[in-house]
Amino acid sequence: MNPKIDFYFNKTTTWQEEIKKLRAIVLDCGLNEDLKWGVPCYSFQKNNIVLIHVFKDYCALLFFKGVLLNDDQGILVQQTKNVQAGRQIRFNGVREITEMKAILKAYIYEAIEVEKAGLKVDMKKTAEFAMPEEFQKRLTKAPALKAAFSALTPGRQRAYLLYFSQAKQSKTRESRIEKYEKQILSGKGLDDA
Repeated sequence: MNPKIDFYFNKTTTWQEEIKKLRAIVLDCGLNEDLKWGVPCYSFQKNNIVLIHVFKDYCALLFFKGVLLNDDQGILVQQTKNVQAGRQIRFNGVREITEMKAILKAYIYEAIEVEKAGLKVDMKKTAEFAMPEEFQKRLTKAPALKAAFSALTPGRQRAYLLYFSQAKQSKTRESRIEKYEKQILSGKGLDDA
């Protein structure tokens, strides 16, 4: 237990009892506790295994390489269609967590074994993501933008491609591209300040 993270569990939240119970279960599996992305994150030999996060309608354990776990119970959830590796187990109450304690530990121990074995998730390559026609035209017209986009990390490239593609109308896609052009030229990702 990392005392620097206690504040997170002592905040008044809708899911306070539930996340405290999840914390106890995860720590009982011998993982190291830290705060990453503003939430409790648990690792084994500096490799992220699972994190606890809360949403309006549920709280969850997120397994970083959940796609590699053998989901015998059928409880792992893919948050969105674009999430490639991570999988959640969602909860709506302390009783549910208590009843699932042994199952949760089994999933956590399996996730640790995945790390020990050095297993990797075959991530979809950036080139496999749809390139909106509007963005392709803009890259063709602006070689500096094309070079800057190519220099971004694959994750940043994917984030832009997904964001631009999500717009249903061409006008909206063009507006998004225009809005983020300077940020791309600065070498920054979608959410970078």
